[in-house]
Amino acid sequence: MEQHKRITLNDIARLSGVSKTTVSMILNGQGKQFRIKPETCKRVEAIAKQHGYRANASAKALQAQRTNVIGLVIPDLTNYGFALTAKTLERLCRESGLQLVISCSDDNPHQEKRAIESLLNRQIDVLVTAPTHQDPHYYHSIVRHTPLLLLDRYVPNLNMPYVVSNDTPNVAALVAKMVQTYQLTEFFYLGGLLELSPSQSRLTGFKQGLMQANLPLQSDWIIHKNYQPEAGYQMLAEAVEQLGRLPKAIMTASYTLLEGVLRYLTEHQQMDKLLNGTLHLATFDDHDLLNALPFQIHSIRQNHEKLAHQLFELLKKTLKHRHFQSVQNDNQSVRVECDIIWRGR
Repeated sequence: MEQHKRITLNDIARLSGVSKTTVSMILNGQGKQFRIKPETCKRVEAIAKQHGYRANASAKALQAQRTNVIGLVIPDLTNYGFALTAKTLERLCRESGLQLVISCSDDNPHQEKRAIESLLNRQIDVLVTAPTHQDPHYYHSIVRHTPLLLLDRYVPNLNMPYVVSNDTPNVAALVAKMVQTYQLTEFFYLGGLLELSPSQSRLTGFKQGLMQANLPLQSDWIIHKNYQPEAGYQMLAEAVEQLGRLPKAIMTASYTLLEGVLRYLTEHQQMDKLLNGTLHLATFDDHDLLNALPFQIHSIRQNHEKLAHQLFELLKKTLKHRHFQSVQNDNQSVRVECDIIWRGR
C-alpha cells in the first residue's frame, strides 16, 4: 500500500511561493489582519485543501496551553443512566468547541486507572470520572497537574467538586410508601459495590424508609455484589435459596440490577407474581420501558439532563480557573434532586 506523506507548512510555502510565516498566518485566519493579498490567501488555502493539510493539534495545544479536550471515565456505556448523562455532556461540550473523550472503567479500579492514564497522555484539560478507587491519594496525584471533577460518586476525605443525585431521602420515601401501601412484613435490598458512595447512600435511604414505616430490618434482607445485570440475577437466586421462595418485595439499587432480577423471574417462570401482586418491585433509576409493562415497578428517576448541565457548569468554571487551587473545593459540589415514580395504586 502506498504511504502518503503528511503535508507540512514548509511544503505549502514551497508550493505557493510564499514564506512559512505567511502560510501560518493565512491558515490561522489572520490573513486580513496582516493585510495579506486575498489572491495569496485563496492560493494557499486551495493548496492546503488539495493536499489535505491538518494543523498539528499537539503543537497548537502546546502554544495555547490548552487542548479543548475533556476526558470522561464512566463505569459502563450500556448503563442507561451514565449513557444519558454522557450524551448530554458531549453535546454541551461540542456546542462550546470542546471535545469529550469517553472511556469505561467497568467499575474496576485497575481499569479506571488505565483509562485515566490514557486520557492524561492525551493532555486533556479536565478529567471527569465516576470514581472506583476509595483511596484519595490516587486522585490527589492527578490534581497536581490536571483538574478533576467527580460524577455520580464522591470519595471520602477527597476534597474535590462532585455532582451526584440526592438519592437517600427519595429512596427512604419510596420504601416507606411501599411498606405502608402493601402492608409489607419483608423487604429485600439488592445493592452494588458497597464501598461506593451511591451504594452507601441508597442503602441508608432503604434503612431509613423501613424505620419510617416501622418495619424492623432483618440483616439477611440486604445483599450486595456489583452493578452488573448478572449480579441482580445472582442476588435474587441467593435470596430465593435463603427463603425457599421469592421475597415479598425487592428494591434494586440500579436499573441494571433490575434487569437481572427480571431475567431471573422470566427464566424461572415467576413473572405471574408481579401480575397478581404477591411480589412488589422497586428500583433506583428509571426507564420509559417501565411505563409499558403490564405490572407495576416503582422507581426513582434521576435527572440526567440536569446532572450533565450542572457538571458542565463546574467544567466551565474549572477551565476558566484551571490554574487556581481554589476551584478544587467541596463548596462547588452539587446534589441534584430525583423524582419518585409511583406506578399503579
